[in-house]
Amino acid sequence: MKMVDCDILVVGSGGAALRAAIAAQEAAPELAVLVATKGKPGLSGVTANSCSDRMAFHATLPYTEPGTQDAWTYHADDIYRIGGKVSDKALADVLAHEAAKAFDYLDGLGVPFVKKNGKADQFVTDGSEYARACYTGPRTANHIEQSLVKRFCELQIKALEYTMVVRLIHDGKRLLGVVAADTREKQPERSLFIIRTPAVIVATGGGGMIYEHNVFPGGMTGDGFALAYEAGAELVNMEFIQIGIASTKTKFNCSGSMMRAIPRLINSEGEEFLAKYFPEGTSAAEIANTVFKKGATWPVSFEHKTHVIDIALYKEWQDGRKTYLDFSCNPVGFCFDWLTEENKARYRREMTNDRGDAARNSLPLERLKEINQPSIDWFKEYGIDLDKGDLIEVAACAQHFQGGIKIDRQARSTLPAVWAAGETAGGQHGANRPGGNALLDCQVFGRIAGEAAVEYVRQHKRQMPLTPDAAQENILREALKQSMDKLNTAGEQAMDAVEFRRSLQQLTEQYAGIVRTEAGLRQGLAKLEEIKQRGFACGEKGAAYCFENQSLLLTAEAVLRAAGERDESRGPHLRFADYHDNVAVARNDAKWEKYIVIRKDAAQMKLEVRIPSAE
Repeated sequence: MKMVDCDILVVGSGGAALRAAIAAQEAAPELAVLVATKGKPGLSGVTANSCSDRMAFHATLPYTEPGTQDAWTYHADDIYRIGGKVSDKALADVLAHEAAKAFDYLDGLGVPFVKKNGKADQFVTDGSEYARACYTGPRTANHIEQSLVKRFCELQIKALEYTMVVRLIHDGKRLLGVVAADTREKQPERSLFIIRTPAVIVATGGGGMIYEHNVFPGGMTGDGFALAYEAGAELVNMEFIQIGIASTKTKFNCSGSMMRAIPRLINSEGEEFLAKYFPEGTSAAEIANTVFKKGATWPVSFEHKTHVIDIALYKEWQDGRKTYLDFSCNPVGFCFDWLTEENKARYRREMTNDRGDAARNSLPLERLKEINQPSIDWFKEYGIDLDKGDLIEVAACAQHFQGGIKIDRQARSTLPAVWAAGETAGGQHGANRPGGNALLDCQVFGRIAGEAAVEYVRQHKRQMPLTPDAAQENILREALKQSMDKLNTAGEQAMDAVEFRRSLQQLTEQYAGIVRTEAGLRQGLAKLEEIKQRGFACGEKGAAYCFENQSLLLTAEAVLRAAGERDESRGPHLRFADYHDNVAVARNDAKWEKYIVIRKDAAQMKLEVRIPSAE
């Protein structure tokens, strides 16, 4: 039995994982910190790969509006209130209060934040009253990852690359370690091994690959959710998943100026389709202003009426028609004067290159050149030449899990010796999330998790023997055997592993995508149970791929069950009385200013509705 030892194991290598590992090693140079990642630090994970119109890092700094000493409290209130009061207020307070410290650390590492007169340039993002969003440009997340990787290497923190953690091992009193798989090995008996450790920080990102359309890089299969749930930890807010308009080819989030340039939205039949989904009699000018506003309300949200655009894209795809942003031609009849005075003023504030009234009225491409030439350059670099009239194929794509492993102020899960940070964690965000708080979250709770794990391990080493006894060795061996057995249970009706994954993704998108109905969610769960019973055979894909399928299955079930329980609309969770309706059912604060907690009860998921902590 192959074994690896460490004092603190960090699972993942994105922004949260790297920050946790760095914080732990800086706090305790004498401890052995190990990162286990399915890819390579700096190349895999969301932080290393995601790009958008102008990616934000949300922070209240000493000079941030409104400029008072307690300015961070406005930030905390935004997180909690705009989130729909379905998160823990204490976690919102931590996130906002620690934002300046997180920014200063990244700034000190050399992240090239745009500055004016020595101060970070900040703008207003969706869901915020004040300008708090710091940025470097479309690649803000990538620049953060690069700086963290550099510091990670300076500290000489060890990494196990191409390693998937598939199980947490407890003896009833303490964490003994984990079962891990070498993702390059096909055979379970050669792939699986043990990492012995007293402390684990889970930072594996979200589970966006449960959806057919998503902007997640490969490997984002909900592994952290599955790890924690199977070991007994609680999950929370799993029904809240941000979904937004994104390029299907490049996974670029088409927010901000991409929509404020007011492109035509057409389907594969060349039809401008939006009017079909707006109330009868809606003017073309009102539709154009809604498209403009979509730039600042990019993720689908019940609280913003721009969600009609997300509904339109989703239903077009469900009906078999692809959808596109066309910057080569105006929407029929469009002129710039259609915009409201408020929208015109916002457009002009964003202008960096005044091309004149004639150009501004002529084409969406000309407007985009006025307000965001770098986005045009970015798309050209990735093979979409807007200057030549190329269309951007877009869909409503899963972008961020608002919920995850339930944590407290110290980033502790409800499972002893297990912490969670970043998108894997839950309870810090509500239904909606002000733009830029995801990158912030990774840095704040990543640091907290790393430092908390150090404190625990130091205490643990004083109280516990340094080497496991024979009984604990047997527990480790049995866990390894059970993990192997889990991959060898395929029956005669088992699906191919690739077919299983594709079926699961299509099922989740159909029943738990933009449009959710009671009947649809029940049908989705019934179909999920069918493919669960059939199972899948690993075939040529290997052990890691099949463990990922198990993670996807559990994550999809958690989403479907939580969405089925919440019979209202809130944030990205849109409930409809009937699929053919374009108006979602109302939000019900009296009943649903609560969150749904999921935990394992025997072999089933148990859902519990709770009132979030307001302290």
